[in-house]
Amino acid sequence: MTALSNLNRRTLLATLATTALPSTLWAQTPAKKRAKLVLAGPPASVSNALTRIVDSGALAAWADQVQFTPWTTPDQLRALTLDGAADFIATPSNVAANLYNRGVPLTLLNIGTWGNLWMVSRSPDKKTLADFKGEEIAMPFRSDMPDILFQLLAEKQGLSPQRDFRLRYVATPLEAMQQLVMRQVDHALLAEPAVSMALRKTQSFPGNLVAPTLHRSVDLQKEWGRVLQRPPLIPQAGIAALGEARNDPALLAAFQTAYADAQQWCASQPEACGQSMAKHSGGLLLPEAVADGIRAAPKHLASARQARAELEFFYGLLLQRQPALVGGKLPDAAFYGGAA
Repeated sequence: MTALSNLNRRTLLATLATTALPSTLWAQTPAKKRAKLVLAGPPASVSNALTRIVDSGALAAWADQVQFTPWTTPDQLRALTLDGAADFIATPSNVAANLYNRGVPLTLLNIGTWGNLWMVSRSPDKKTLADFKGEEIAMPFRSDMPDILFQLLAEKQGLSPQRDFRLRYVATPLEAMQQLVMRQVDHALLAEPAVSMALRKTQSFPGNLVAPTLHRSVDLQKEWGRVLQRPPLIPQAGIAALGEARNDPALLAAFQTAYADAQQWCASQPEACGQSMAKHSGGLLLPEAVADGIRAAPKHLASARQARAELEFFYGLLLQRQPALVGGKLPDAAFYGGAA
């Protein structure tokens, strides 16, 4: 599990340097600049480093324009990927495997989100998923992350997602958050920064003179560790390279360096990172909530090759439940990018 320990920039760059890439590539600039590089991602923590790359100009030597393109639904993610409309895209790990196994030319570069999912509830007393039995829960992204993780963990505890819970499916995490804030539901499964958005919008903070309206309830990362007897780290999402970008070793090296720098910067400067992410979200996110989410979520970064064992464990669980979620098989070795 050493590859999954907290990785700072120096550690990540040292491991990336063990690949077969010539050392000169690290300082190399392209012979010809591209007209544009597109980095795409959702309004969620996996995109924080991407917006920092754009704002910092870290890849300015590689393209005349480096832009961030948001996606808000899994269908938009798949469309961007299939249309070749992005060079690097933030994606749930199972979607990357599914698309790869269906013949889409992509390489998973890293896993930078190792679980950022919580149940948010009006009740302060619910500590496990079983405590929500019989309750209505707002659930974003039907048959995608996080729904598949909820169902997987529920079933591993002998619970039926269909019979034991009343799942109200909604289009996005922010829609689930809004229903919770508006008291249309009492519980929701949310990812950061939607968790922190809900808490801030209802002023549900520890130490408030007024009792909090909402509570950060079950931590799905801890449930994963408890139920499956593994470290509480879910290989949830990362960055994939698409199209021509995946076949440009110098660009991949530059991107990996920029991403590691940006990830570390966001961890050390959550407020500034929150401003960047909020700006690129088109007003969907509160910068303070993004900063809260950065503080709350696990801080790990591993190359896809380093994370392969954890990814294959996760994919194996999905193959047992619903093989189509990962394209019917484990991806082969070419799927996994980065250092070993």
